[in-house]
Order: sequence, then structure tokens, then C-alpha cells
Amino acid sequence: MAYKANWSKDQKLNEVEIIKLEKDGLDVIETIIEKYSKEGYASITPEDMNRFKWAGVYEQKPRNGYFMIRVRINSGIMNSQQADTLAGIARDYGRGIANVTTRGAIQFHWIQVENLPDIYERLKACGLSTFEACGDCPRTIVGNPLAGIDKDEFMDTTEIVEQVNKFFLMNKDFSNLPRKFKISISANIHNAAHAQINDLAFTPAIKNVEGKEIVGFHVWVGGGLSASPHFAQKLDIFVKPEEVLKVAEGVCTIFRDYGYREKRTRARMKFLVADWGIEKFKNELLKLIGEMPNAGEDKLSSWNASYYFGVHPQKQKGKSYIGINLPLGEITCDQLLELAEISADYGDGKLRTTLTQNLIITGVGNENLSALLKKDIFNNLSPNPNPFVGYTVSCTGKEYCNLAIVETKERARNVIKYLESKIELDTPIRIHFTGCPNSCGQKHIADISLQGAIIKTESGSEEAFTLWLGGTLENSGKFAENLNLRVKAEDVHRVLEKIIIFYKENRIDNEGFNEFVTRAGINFFNAI
Repeated sequence: MAYKANWSKDQKLNEVEIIKLEKDGLDVIETIIEKYSKEGYASITPEDMNRFKWAGVYEQKPRNGYFMIRVRINSGIMNSQQADTLAGIARDYGRGIANVTTRGAIQFHWIQVENLPDIYERLKACGLSTFEACGDCPRTIVGNPLAGIDKDEFMDTTEIVEQVNKFFLMNKDFSNLPRKFKISISANIHNAAHAQINDLAFTPAIKNVEGKEIVGFHVWVGGGLSASPHFAQKLDIFVKPEEVLKVAEGVCTIFRDYGYREKRTRARMKFLVADWGIEKFKNELLKLIGEMPNAGEDKLSSWNASYYFGVHPQKQKGKSYIGINLPLGEITCDQLLELAEISADYGDGKLRTTLTQNLIITGVGNENLSALLKKDIFNNLSPNPNPFVGYTVSCTGKEYCNLAIVETKERARNVIKYLESKIELDTPIRIHFTGCPNSCGQKHIADISLQGAIIKTESGSEEAFTLWLGGTLENSGKFAENLNLRVKAEDVHRVLEKIIIFYKENRIDNEGFNEFVTRAGINFFNAI
């Protein structure tokens, strides 16, 4: 450890901070391999169970010996060999299923501690890792999934993401942060990496420096969702591509040294930025990294909400990419194996995850598109899904997650089927299910959001949802507003039907749902 833990003598540190001071989270990896994988689940101490997150592992509900593991997929880009490896892990240890998360990572359930050494070896052999995919450390870096092929990017950010990832991964100078630290790096004009909801984000910008126009980045700090959402604020600096790592290290250093460690609920960087103010944060950053030029011209133009369905031309002549739907982010090992084979035979050997739990096949020769799209796999993983199944996102829910209070994925499937049978939708509506206030389902940025709740009835407590409308990252962004009502889980499909029909009957011309909510106002919906 090359830095001084200036918080270590704080008498009010929370319990997790004390555990981290006793033993670094990364040290649990060797313990898992050398001890727990051999002695079994019962041998794991409570303190090390907390540290398992640094190994990319969470104990799965109902805490009976099974785990969820998360694999880092930076910018969502993986090659066909890596996809093969992930499919093999799903087949051998994950009951045949892999899940794509809302940060483009890959998750497996039903893992046992005895399986972890083999999984780690398989991942290492193909250049992947679960390490620090969870824990109080820099997490999977999100970026533009189309990096390198995107007609709407100012530069290919692949190498920058890899440089930043390589610096932070397994770096004990930054493995003990107050809480998780999420980074977004994209040069796409459509805000491909959800800049405003990350602790640190880089977005495309240009600036005239000494008579020469330079492509670089603007920097955003202090974003995050959970129970207390904050939009990131933009620093008045311009960053050249070669300076991204320097800035990322500086921002993370400030968070490490000054972030709050007394209450876990206040430990995210968003609270530090809010309390300090953006000017103080910038001044402290410049003390660490040196003077930087002022901001240039912002090149963000819109927000595509990370949807890429259908066939689209790449910047490489004669090549296209195909965006396909993974219903609620789930894919079987056989489907993943077939897609890996397709990417190798028809494309550039890469598959790319999206922040909406979907996949992209890239580098397909236009002459092969017709034959490729006739394959049976695209009947289930469609490039042109029905809007309800295509634009619905769900977190894991209480089936596996110890924090969730309601079931989400199966309920979302049933709601989708009902709405498809009742409503024809020509304009997609983004519907997000999340099982608790932590917002892994990102309820704050969806058109319609459902957050798990409990409602008391005459027959006892029942699962329910609170409803939220109108979230977006378009322009300056707007968090979804709470309708301040709780709907029994068994009634959700009918309530959503009423809301959507109400929108269809009262919209103006081709007005999108979010635009309609803004025009009508949230109270207008309470009336129905």
C-alpha cells in the first residue's frame, strides 16, 4: 500500500471499514483458492464472506452454499473465444444460463465455492476476470459498445478503456474505497455510456488549442442512482485522450482519501461532490494532477438509451452490425455458443453487450446479412423484437438477490406477455423492474419504472410495486417521478395497461411517452 490511510484512526468507521482495514478485500482471492474451495462453504468466515465481493462473488439467496459471480466485460466487448468460455461456465456450473447486467457485465448463478478456482483459470486463459467486478473498488468500466466501428464516435476509445482498466484492476492503492466506483468512457455523440449516472464519466468534446482542433473529453463527477439519485456534474476542464488515466487516478484518489466512511448509506462519491460543490472538487483535483485547460465544445447530441436493435452500417465500408434482443438479459449456454460461432464465421469475431441487457454482433459483411438473419436463433433472440419485450429491463429480484424484496424477472415476463396481447405499440416505452431501492434495474432513467415494495392487506403482507414515470438522460436529464402509490404485484399488468392506453389516446402526433409525461404532468396520471 503506497498511500497513507488517513481515515484509519476514525473512531466512527462503519463495520465494513473495520473489516477492510483488518484485511484487504483482494487478499480473499488467494484464500478462496487455497482454503475455501478445498474446505467448502461451511469454512467461510463472516468477515471473508463480506470480502468475497472483491473476488467478483456474492452469496446468493437463500444463503445455502450457492453464489452469483460477475465477469468484467469492459465496454461490453468480448471476442468469440471469450464468449465460448463464458458459455462453458454457464453449462458446467451455472445451470445453463448467463445474464447480461445493466452495466454490460456477465453474471452466473448457482456457483459453488469449490467451482471458483476452475472458473478463475478458464477466465484468465481467455483474458477475462471476475476480480473487482464487485466490492468497494473501481468496477467494470462502461463505454461505447460500438467502439472502433461506430460512425457516430469521435475516436475509438477501446485502448483508453483498457489502459484505465489495467491501471486500477488489482491495484491495492485503490482497492479500499469508501464504496463502489463506477467509470464511464465514451466518445459517442449519443451518450452511449450513460455519463450522468456514473461516479466519473468522460464524454466527447473538441477544443481549439494553439490553432489546432483537438478531440478529447469533458469530465463529469458525482453521478449515481440507488435510493438517493444524483446527476453527475461537469467539471470545467478539457482532457486530451492521453490524459484520461491521469484524471481518473486523481478523481479516484480524492474519493479514496476524502469520501465518507462512517455511514455506508452516505459513502458514495455523489455525496462528497454535493457537499463540496463542483468548484472545490475541481480545485482539489487540479492540486493533484496539475493545471488543465478549460472545457471546450461539448459534442454530445442526444441519448440513445443504449438500444441498437436491427441492422446498421458500420464505419467500415461493406460491414454492418446487428443488435439483437436477449429477453430480460438472459441467454442460454447453447445460444451463447451459437452466437460465438456466428461472430467468428460471419463477423469480426466479437460480441458486444449493451447497458440494456442485450447483445450486438459486429463486422458482418453486407453480402452475408440475408443468409445470417434466416438462422433459427434469431426467432428467439430477435433483431426486431416486440417493443414490450425489447424495451423491458429487470434486475435479478428476490429469486437470487438478498437485498430484493420482490420477485422481478418472472413477473416482468408475465407482464410483457399480457401487454403484448392487449396493446399494439408503435413507439417503444422503456419499462424497468427493480426489486429494491438500490436500483440495479435503474428505475430513475426509465419511461415507466416499478420498484419492489410490500403492501399490507387484510390477509397479510403482499408483494407490491411503487410506480415512477418520466426518467431520461436526454439533454440535462430528468429522474423518474414517483406516482406515490403502491400497486399489488398481481395488479401491475392492468395498471400498466391503463397508463399506456391513456398515453396512446391522448398523445399528440408521434409524441413519445416521456415527452407526453413532461407535457401532461405527473398529477395527470394520478387521475387514472
